Amino acid sequence: MFNVLSLIFKYIFIIIIYMFIFSIIRLIYLDIKGMDFIGSGDYAYLKLINRKDSLPFKINEHYTIDEILSLGRRSSNDIIIKDPYVSKSHFQIIKDEDNYFLEDLDSANGTYLNGYILEDAVELKNGDIIKVGNIEFLFVNKGWLRWLKQR
Repeated sequence: MFNVLSLIFKYIFIIIIYMFIFSIIRLIYLDIKGMDFIGSGDYAYLKLINRKDSLPFKINEHYTIDEILSLGRRSSNDIIIKDPYVSKSHFQIIKDEDNYFLEDLDSANGTYLNGYILEDAVELKNGDIIKVGNIEFLFVNKGWLRWLKQR
């Protein structure tokens, strides 16, 4: 009887180990799959910090910022997020020359930049964290590297 129980626990343990290894490989695959966006060139983009598969709505890993980028629940926005904490028109990012400015559009729950609530339009810096509801984005400005090299 002891040998049978020992054999059953041994196989259960092996199955648990294989499931753990499979989940790690899956996370590595999803991370590598999301890296194909990054290329060369001078541009700015928002990178999702949250785990994409943990959110109950569809969202991309990256969003390129052209001249104006708007976020909200309304379908006319560039980034559409079906989250109850996001307003219909929540915020926008505007490019002015080589600078990017974040502006809250009188949203109900506010837009946070590096942990502080936005009260006016603010210039974004490389590495800033923008939080809307439960979603966090990292602002990346690849043009910033060109600016550094010129100095």
